[in-house]
Amino acid sequence: MVKNFLKAFAGEIANDQEADSVPDTRLDSHARRLEILDDFEQAGITWLWATDTDSHLIYLSEKAAENLNKPLDELIGLPLVALFKNDPDNPDEKSDRPFKYHLSKRSKINDLVVHRIPSTFGPEDRPTWWMISGHPKFDDAGHFQGYRGNAKDVTVEYQRKLEDSRMAEFDSLTGLANRHRMNNRLNSLLGAFKTANRSCAIMMLDLDRFKQVNDTMGHPAGDELLKQVAKRLRSIVGKSGEIGRLGGDEFQIILPDLDDRGKLGEMAEKIVKIISQPYPIDQKIATIGTSIGIAIAPFDGVAKDDLIRSSDLALYAAKNSGRGQFRFFSANLKNDEEERRTLVEDLRDALVNDQVELHYQPVVRTDDHIVVGFEALMRWVHPERGEISPAVFIPIAEELNLINQLGEWALRRACRDAQLWPKSIWVAVNVSAVQFANNGFPEIVMNALATSGLDPERLELELTESVFMGNSDTIDTTFKVMKEMGVRLALDDFGTGYSSLSYLRSAPFDKIKVDKGFVDSCTQKDKNSAKIIAAIISLSEALGMETTVEGVEAFDQFTLVCSKGARYIQGWIYSKALKLEEIEEKLGSGEFRIEPAGPELYRPDRRTVFRRIGAIHENHRYDVVMRDLSQSGVMFEGLLGVPLGTKLVLDLGGGQLVVCTVTRSDEATVAAEFETPLVSDGAGGLCTRHRVSPYDLCAAGMPLAALPPGNYPLTPDNSPASGKPRFMQVAVGGS
Repeated sequence: MVKNFLKAFAGEIANDQEADSVPDTRLDSHARRLEILDDFEQAGITWLWATDTDSHLIYLSEKAAENLNKPLDELIGLPLVALFKNDPDNPDEKSDRPFKYHLSKRSKINDLVVHRIPSTFGPEDRPTWWMISGHPKFDDAGHFQGYRGNAKDVTVEYQRKLEDSRMAEFDSLTGLANRHRMNNRLNSLLGAFKTANRSCAIMMLDLDRFKQVNDTMGHPAGDELLKQVAKRLRSIVGKSGEIGRLGGDEFQIILPDLDDRGKLGEMAEKIVKIISQPYPIDQKIATIGTSIGIAIAPFDGVAKDDLIRSSDLALYAAKNSGRGQFRFFSANLKNDEEERRTLVEDLRDALVNDQVELHYQPVVRTDDHIVVGFEALMRWVHPERGEISPAVFIPIAEELNLINQLGEWALRRACRDAQLWPKSIWVAVNVSAVQFANNGFPEIVMNALATSGLDPERLELELTESVFMGNSDTIDTTFKVMKEMGVRLALDDFGTGYSSLSYLRSAPFDKIKVDKGFVDSCTQKDKNSAKIIAAIISLSEALGMETTVEGVEAFDQFTLVCSKGARYIQGWIYSKALKLEEIEEKLGSGEFRIEPAGPELYRPDRRTVFRRIGAIHENHRYDVVMRDLSQSGVMFEGLLGVPLGTKLVLDLGGGQLVVCTVTRSDEATVAAEFETPLVSDGAGGLCTRHRVSPYDLCAAGMPLAALPPGNYPLTPDNSPASGKPRFMQVAVGGS
């Protein structure tokens, strides 16, 4: 069989009768040719193969069958495409179309690298790559006879090439894609998606407090931390996107065909939560966090640089708002970046010019509503911008290395103020991980107490789990000195980390503070927050500690946490933070007693707003003013005579269109329920899950003034809708 095939392969088509008439010298030449081809095959320099008209194997070199670890007679008759496909690890080609395409189109194949299909011969076989060449064979009448070709094993060379390619496109530390690969991937996706009007989201991640890990635990610990972060990101993102490490502690996630801000927000929240859990490294614990900026094409940019710029701005906003948060890009973030640069300089001046002050939020005993203590909270009153949130300026202080200076000032001021209060009332001061890890911190506390004359038992230091990230010897020493001094210690934000119980065992805390996040959802039946609050209170009592429940705002929350055993509450149901003068006035008459006051039910999603939006009914668009917004509905003013049950489309701006049904119509005030609930925008606001492309809005006839900035095609449909209005529009609100 081999001789006959080689004769055909070599071009020998003479039959036996013709062979009789061929001169001996020509027969000798043919014989030598067959012998050379036979030797060529046996040497393994290359293998020969051939197919029939249906691309099934009719010939394969015996050496090739040995390479495939399969008997030759089992290979003959198999479709060639059942054995091989295009290489799945080749970044330039992810489909098997070219190989099948060549065979189906009967075109010439030149040095095509193919990968053996693993399932063909079982999982125990080694990966194999072949380089295949072949040409179609036709008879004199032009009829296709099959393929004739050669092949060789290029596994070693190709694996080396793949490894070299991988090193050029992947981060050697984490195994994630590097900046070069991520840029190419994003360029490719955006280019392909633009014509199909498909979406693509990107997340930019920055690790919070990563520098502290390098500084306190060393760079090898930092490297190990990055590896663990990469592993956690893979477990969250899975196959829905590609993750890259751009350098340092910067990561990027590309999520093709995803524009649902509800799903993106849920993923971002999960990433923040999982990344923030403690990391075991060399018998120590490291705690970091992450901030995330999210941008979505085509709404926030259609080119790579524009989209990355938008996600960067969203990331800056997340970090500036207190970190450990996510933000979606919005047009006003461009101004926020410049504003933050100004705040950085202003904060230095604020410390010099005494613009930072302390306000005090009462901690109240639930049995008799008597104030037992206050938590000192920093407030920055800017001479031009007014009050600036601590969530904004505290991260700036940490970046500028001003946190020690700011923290020492707060400690001294709080001790001085508390000395003027009755001896039964204590004061709590928040201490950052950077402060607590400072070798000189105990001396600062001693000096603050000595200067003010405050009894150490009336000073409470509130710490978070992040204090355990530093040098364990220094931390242990500081804890010991604080207890010897008589200062009280409280673990803040309890229940938000995996290692809280081990901290209670190893550190001498006097109090646990239940995190506000549990209180916000404690009245929701589908949550376990109420059970968690009860468990924390029971645990605290068993360990001989006090418990303070933070963030109680409504009576349904108040009733529930009290039923679970809460003895001390700090929240708006009693009071917001007060100025020193207000406290002194209240304490002038003796005990400070506060009666609880607030809404009956907690409504976290209700927001009072004043914003102009559009109300669309059929082919009419009306300008109205939104007054109240929640996840499930809205109240707006500006229309008269709207019947109950009327379907409207509200234009919230930026391509956010939401369908709603009118549930109340009173004079010019209209209340409506959304068909699809809104979702969190990551900034304390609400947004629609999906947005409508600006191009689609233009095509639908939306007025150009109502569209976000951009260059849109002008068409006859761009004109505002006209016709007889259904409802009477009334003037509402101010400018």
